[in-house]
Amino acid sequence: MESNNEIICHCKNVTKAEIENAIKNGAKTLKDVQNMTSACTGNMCEELNPKGVCCSVDILPLLPPAEKKCCCCCG
Repeated sequence: MESNNEIICHCKNVTKAEIENAIKNGAKTLKDVQNMTSACTGNMCEELNPKGVCCSVDILPLLPPAEKKCCCCCG
């Protein structure tokens, strides 16, 4: 089962709780989350993330529906 302490961004060690907190505090886009938490700003996704992909795939579903647009390394 997934927890709020789960690391979402392995490059920057950002938890799901930190990302959810940024969203509660006004983050509406991936860029906002990046600016507020530093998540999704690393460049070692394939090496550090157990999924072997950019963490944006885990951040985007947490954003408000109208704002799910990726502007990072995968988009």
